Amino acid sequence: MNTLKMNIESYLSFCKSQKCLDDKTIKAYKIDLSQFSKKVPTQNISDITTNDLELFIAFLHQNYKPKTAKRKIASVKAFYRYLEYKDIILINPFNKIQIKFRAPVILPKTIPLNTVECFLKTIYTQHASATTAYQKKKTLQDIAVIELLFSTGIRISELCSLKASDVNLPDNTILIYGKGAKERKIQIGNDNVANILIKYQTCFQDWIKEKGYFFTKQSGNPISDQSVRRMIKKYAALAGIELHITPHMFRHTFATSLLESDVDIRYIQEMLGHSSINITEIYTHVTTSKQKDILRNKHPRKNFSI
Repeated sequence: MNTLKMNIESYLSFCKSQKCLDDKTIKAYKIDLSQFSKKVPTQNISDITTNDLELFIAFLHQNYKPKTAKRKIASVKAFYRYLEYKDIILINPFNKIQIKFRAPVILPKTIPLNTVECFLKTIYTQHASATTAYQKKKTLQDIAVIELLFSTGIRISELCSLKASDVNLPDNTILIYGKGAKERKIQIGNDNVANILIKYQTCFQDWIKEKGYFFTKQSGNPISDQSVRRMIKKYAALAGIELHITPHMFRHTFATSLLESDVDIRYIQEMLGHSSINITEIYTHVTTSKQKDILRNKHPRKNFSI
């Protein structure tokens, strides 16, 4: 019997071997399609109707935020395109469904620059006052992680998977493998950051050589997203910062700060590794200081004599 479960497994294998999707994407597809499989009334693909799909879509809208619902629907639609491509189904029931909904624009949360400065000062102070070799080494790594997050806008997942071979400190460049296996090269433009990374690389060279990851633990394994989050929470508390800071907020702050400094949005798109300018344009909504400068200095009202 040509069951839904069997075809989902075949599709996930196809995504890995033929489409060369990364593990995180395949994991997300697996979760979404498993949920779909449990919600439809039959495991026989040919018996799944347009009405079944509409009921599933309604369930998603009722239980998830628009962005999540949209992603899950996209996962199922992609699966059905595969079934159509493989001639497993003759008619794609999605062809009869019109799905149009606008997800609310959620503005990216940024960190005030004075808060970033305070945060970095706290880590540097902890490094300078460290009393043991372990504390000295650990705080140096913490400095290198935060400096790189803020100076390049790198995603936390990209930072954690960064290989030693991707970091060219003599040339001050980093090769980043982003979403969809897209490569981009980004410069380390600040000398202080470059020097910290050199100092870090020298101090951690034995650990780095063990497994080849640039940011590594004593075990040789790469640092994790969760360990970086815990580290940020610790230093925010030490600095007396009440704002909840996440690794991704350094990326948002990187992009917004450059926009406010009149950097062309297409350069920012390239540095962030966005596939579409539409994704980068969300940062134009949060450049409040730039907006204030425009309205204060460019609006004709300033020339009125009343």
